[in-house]
Amino acid sequence: MGLELNVCTPATSAKTATVTDAAVDFNAIKQRQQVTWASGDFAVIGTTLQIVGESLAEAADVRADERVLDVAAGNGNATLAAARRFACVTSTDYVPHLLEKGAARAQAEGLDVQFQVADAEALPFAEGSFDVALSTFGAMFAPDQNQAARELMRVVRGGGRIGLANWTPEGFIGQLFRVIAAYVPPPAGLRSPMLWGSEPRIVEMFGPDATDIRCVRRDFNFRYRSAAHWIEVFRDFYGPTHKVYAALDPARQASLTEDITALLERLNVGGPNSLVVPSEYLEVVIAK
Repeated sequence: MGLELNVCTPATSAKTATVTDAAVDFNAIKQRQQVTWASGDFAVIGTTLQIVGESLAEAADVRADERVLDVAAGNGNATLAAARRFACVTSTDYVPHLLEKGAARAQAEGLDVQFQVADAEALPFAEGSFDVALSTFGAMFAPDQNQAARELMRVVRGGGRIGLANWTPEGFIGQLFRVIAAYVPPPAGLRSPMLWGSEPRIVEMFGPDATDIRCVRRDFNFRYRSAAHWIEVFRDFYGPTHKVYAALDPARQASLTEDITALLERLNVGGPNSLVVPSEYLEVVIAK
């Protein structure tokens, strides 16, 4: 997989691009995001990412009987990983349909998990309620990034851990979002969610309250039959691509398909008869 190890500490914080949040209507953006993530059926995509949740649970050293919160859990990859390790898990998301999918998965495995609708920027839990907070490709999409980071820190006890898996700006998903932005630009002034996959940004957000921050760059491999197969699945089921296709006329849809196909084929390491696209993400473990 070709892992690159990075260790981040608060003392090594680097400056990131300055973005002014004051003029951004986070509530309006969040409402649109909820509609986006509720469209299609993210669970179809989410289940393929289960290995990331398992890796994150190991990296965060999730232990039996620890109180674990999964934030922006989707259909529950980190939730299930923590529950399989006999932790006491609360799984949250602001899309109820995705929590229902996670609950069905937990029930099928006989896992005891609490599910609760919750916003990553306003978690309905007291300070220090959890030993561990996890999020796989979830909290990174909160429009008010600083507030989401503060909430993750707030609900974890002193000495607890936060484990995150975030797509990097340089990786496949980061590149995909840049392709999409050329067709449907993001709201003006909004920070890119891919910044959560940048070590300096992680240190900037979490460093002041952290005793240690450890980052490892990993690859998740998207495995599909072909570029056309990947596009078919993501166009039907992945909220961001589902919505952008719906917003375009047929000619622009065809152009977007050509651009995504070119990206997939350029990154494909699976040969002519399959699609295997490595997508870099940043695995982060923060000690409070």
